[in-house]
Amino acid sequence: MIDIRGLGYIVVEATDMARWRHYGEQVLGMMATDAPDGGLYLKMDERACRFAIVPGQRDGYFASGWELPDQAAFAGAQRVLAERAVAFELADSATCQLRKVQQMLWLTDPSGNRHELYWGIKSDFRRFVSPVGVPAFVTGAMGLGHTVLPAPDFDVTYQFLSEVLGFALSDIFRMRFTPDPAEPEKRIYFLHCNNNRHHSLGIFELAMPSGCVHAMVEVPSMDEVGRALDRVRAHGVKMSATLGRHCNDQMTSFYMKTPGGFDIEYGHGGLVVDWGQHSVYEATAVSLWGHDFSIGFQ
Repeated sequence: MIDIRGLGYIVVEATDMARWRHYGEQVLGMMATDAPDGGLYLKMDERACRFAIVPGQRDGYFASGWELPDQAAFAGAQRVLAERAVAFELADSATCQLRKVQQMLWLTDPSGNRHELYWGIKSDFRRFVSPVGVPAFVTGAMGLGHTVLPAPDFDVTYQFLSEVLGFALSDIFRMRFTPDPAEPEKRIYFLHCNNNRHHSLGIFELAMPSGCVHAMVEVPSMDEVGRALDRVRAHGVKMSATLGRHCNDQMTSFYMKTPGGFDIEYGHGGLVVDWGQHSVYEATAVSLWGHDFSIGFQ
């Protein structure tokens, strides 16, 4: 089994670095530094990069970076992929330098999502100092947060993620966009890896032109969520959902659009799970309260 420890970084393609710098610093509250390829690194903690914004011909989500503990685990991942006849490519040294890792390989799942597996981050461990006063983000052993990816080929994608990459099911949700019972349900599966965050990955039974449904970042207090809401209003960022609290991971959060076309969930209080005591379940509501997604269509 591949030993994925958490979501280590996210890669985003962008046509306008200045727009992402402003959004990353003034809305998200992260530190922005220039990357050697003309792109941008967004820093959330002692690591040099959690969001890599790379120059591209489109605006959208590019890849999810999954952290392995060491070189032995990286070699083991290659063996698993070879045994399963899964095509992958080893990144060249220039790409590894840009990602600030020792080694990296990449592959695509059956729905076309790019996953990068790596080991050995490089960082000067410079202190995180937010330009707008965010004291910290909740990262560490649980990774930077979570990402929810489109999976129109849902069953084979879930099988690949669970049987090859080693993700395990946390819980299930099914949704319709209209009250019509004849509308087919769309499934969302929430998956965890080898940490205690409720989910590091979600898959949604729908195609998304941006390449991602949303990515989540977590702050250590509700005051920081409220301050982020103030910044969203001040900078005219479009919201996708109002403040609310989820049933499954207990996160109190809101959703907003990014310059990449996908959403960021900005929240506090996510569930930390003892997997030895957890049973998989299906939630029949998104949230205990709030999270009105209709504002995203207004």
